[in-house]
Amino acid sequence: MQGLKEGETCLYLTFEEKKEKLYDDLASFKWDFPKYEAAKKFFYLEYSPEQVKSLIQEGGGTIDQTIKKQKITRLVIDSVTSFSLLYQDELSRKEAALALFDLINKWGCTAVLTAQATRSTNSMNGSSLEFEADSIVHLYHLRSKGKRTRALEVVKMRGTKHADKTMKMEIGSGGISIKTGTIVRTE
Repeated sequence: MQGLKEGETCLYLTFEEKKEKLYDDLASFKWDFPKYEAAKKFFYLEYSPEQVKSLIQEGGGTIDQTIKKQKITRLVIDSVTSFSLLYQDELSRKEAALALFDLINKWGCTAVLTAQATRSTNSMNGSSLEFEADSIVHLYHLRSKGKRTRALEVVKMRGTKHADKTMKMEIGSGGISIKTGTIVRTE
């Protein structure tokens, strides 16, 4: 949201999220994404994971053209978990991850990739992405004694000294608030 407020042009690429639902969810924070879309500051693209796989093999295709034409500076890919399911083995997943990061680097965008946590090591959001990513932030929604607590942990952030603890996080009408003084146990 901050990038939009500062006049940057953003692209949201999703494999799962429907535009109307996303906009409804964001409206609860009083974020008017249709306004940014009308002003050509926010672009929403819904692709199947198979389409993105083809685009990577083609070197970016339509997404590449959109990023260049609209001068996109911020990119969200939601979520790489669906994309990773297209690859049968770890080597293919790693090659696809490297190709995806090569494209993102070519575009010069600040990129946020979301991934759903899995207990399996057989996912793209494992070591194949962690090595390439500049930053990794884990979000938790933990249950203890019948109550849920949201928490945030910065696992990796290149070039930045960051907290080495899991901190309480709250989501409200003003956005996300991190309670740096409240440490949350994730075990």
